Amino acid sequence: MHTKLTVRYFCETYLSGNCYFYKQEMITSSSWDDPTSLQWGRKRPITKSTFEKRKKAGYQYYVEYIKQPPAKVIPFRSKT
Repeated sequence: MHTKLTVRYFCETYLSGNCYFYKQEMITSSSWDDPTSLQWGRKRPITKSTFEKRKKAGYQYYVEYIKQPPAKVIPFRSKT
């Protein structure tokens, strides 16, 4: 189980209004006693309710606003 110092939570909010929630844990490649081996792992998707519970419990959390416009849909012509 991770502590409040070794896990952090993210909410990514896009211009479209969609929100995505992630959890990121600290990992080590050798030993927890070696600070040079510590790094943040990959972001893993979580639910909104989990994000809200951890936020209320006092875990680190970040809200990121992604100002990138939605992708354009390019229709492909079928060969007939």
